[in-house]
Amino acid sequence: MGSNLSIFKIGVGPSSSHTLGPLLAGNMFCEKIKTRIDEISKIEIKLYGSLSLTGKGHLSDKAILWGLSGLKAKELNASLQDEVFKCALEKRILLLDGIKELDFDYEKDLIFEKEFLPLHENGLKISAFNKENGLILEEIYYSIGGGFVMSEAELKKHQEGQDEFVHTPLELNINNAKDALKICEEKNWNLAKLSYEYELQFFTKEEIRAYCLEIWEVMQEVFYNGIHPNSDYLPGKLHLKRRAKGLNERVAMTTDPMGIIDFISLYAIAIAEENASGARVVTAPTNGACAVVPAVMLYLKNHTVGFNDEKAIDFLLTAMLIGSFYKKNASISGAEAGCQAEIGSASSMAAGAMATVLGAKANVACNAAEMAMEHHLGLTCDPVAGLVQIPCIERNAFGAIKAISAARMAMTRKSTPVVGLDEVIKTMYETGKDMNLKYKETSLGGLATNLKSIC
Repeated sequence: MGSNLSIFKIGVGPSSSHTLGPLLAGNMFCEKIKTRIDEISKIEIKLYGSLSLTGKGHLSDKAILWGLSGLKAKELNASLQDEVFKCALEKRILLLDGIKELDFDYEKDLIFEKEFLPLHENGLKISAFNKENGLILEEIYYSIGGGFVMSEAELKKHQEGQDEFVHTPLELNINNAKDALKICEEKNWNLAKLSYEYELQFFTKEEIRAYCLEIWEVMQEVFYNGIHPNSDYLPGKLHLKRRAKGLNERVAMTTDPMGIIDFISLYAIAIAEENASGARVVTAPTNGACAVVPAVMLYLKNHTVGFNDEKAIDFLLTAMLIGSFYKKNASISGAEAGCQAEIGSASSMAAGAMATVLGAKANVACNAAEMAMEHHLGLTCDPVAGLVQIPCIERNAFGAIKAISAARMAMTRKSTPVVGLDEVIKTMYETGKDMNLKYKETSLGGLATNLKSIC
C-alpha cells in the first residue's frame, strides 16, 4: 500500500498516459544511465501500441525527448518544449539528461512500432548504445494511466501481486469501497476523514494540506489561463477554435434554472482546452479527464455557500481515495479500458467528493460515485486525429454535469442502492477488457475514422 496523493499530480497536457508518461519514462531512464552517460553515443526509442498509434497527436514523440533531456514536468513551459524538439528535429542533437550532446536522427532513432507489447497497451523501449553500436542499457517502460509509469520488471511484479510495498504493515489498509465503508462505520468517519487518516501514515498534516492546496491553486490557474488563451486555436491539424474565451464573455447569471449548466460547461471546457494545448494541468486522475474534478469544485466555490480551502482539501482527499479504488482494482487508462476509465473515473471521484463536502456519510458518497460511473459504462476512447480534442473536451463537461447530478441524486434518495461501488468498478474493468481494441485510444475506429475527411 502507498499514498494516494499522486492520484493528483501537476503535469503537462494533452495526455497523462501518452505525454506525461513518456516524459517520466525518459526521466527514469536518465536516472538509470547517470553513472554510464560518458559511454553513451546513441539513443534509440521505440513506441508501441497505443503510444505509437496516437503518439504524434498526444505529443508522445516530443515528451520522450523532453524526459530524456532531463526536463521535469513542473519545469516545462512552451519555450523549453519547443527548444528541445527543434534541437532534435532541426539540429539533430539530443542533450541527454541535460548533460551530454548526442547525434539524433528523429526519422531513424524514434520508431513508431504498430505492435503491442504484452503487459499493457502503452509500451515503449529506450536503448542506449556506445560508439561501436554496442548495447549499454535497454529498458522497457509501460505508461499504465494517470501519469504512472512502471518498468517491465515492476509491472510484472505488480500484476503478480508481488510489489515491494504490498506487505508493508499499516494500521489503515484500504483496498476498495468495502474496506472504506467498514472503517467509516466503525469510527463514524466520512470518506474525507478516512482518506486524511490514511495519508497521515505517509505524510504530516502540514504536508497533506500544502499538497492539496497547491493542487487546488493550479486547477484554478489552469481555468484562468483557459479563458485568457494566447491563441484562438488549439494545436494540431484539426485547427479547432477554442471556445472558452467566448463562452466566458457570453455566460451570465440568469433566472433560467438550467443556466448553471453553462457555467459548469465553461469551467470544464476552459481547463480541457488548456490540456489540449499541451499546457500545465493537474492530472485528475488523467489528463484526458483533467477538467471534471476542478469543474465540480469551481461549481461549488462559485455557486454554493461555504466552499472554502478546508472544503477543497476534503474534496480532493475524498476524490483521491475513490480514484485509488479504480487504480488498484481496475484501470484509469483509456488505452486499457476506454474513456469510461478516464472520464468515468473522474466523474465518479467528483460525485463522491461533492456529496462528502456537502455532508454526506460514506455510504451515500459511495453511492454517488457508483451512479456516476454506472452511466459512463461502455464509453469508448476514439480521439479524432489522435488529439485530446474531439470528443474529449466536451466529454469533460458532461462528466462534471453527471457527477453533480449523481451527488444530488444520492443525497436525496431514500431507498437502499442495489449496486455497490466495488461492483461497478469491477464491471467497468470487465467492460474495458471486452471492448474492441479500435475503441481504446488507438484512433482506429469510431469518430476517429468516420471524421477522417477533416483530418
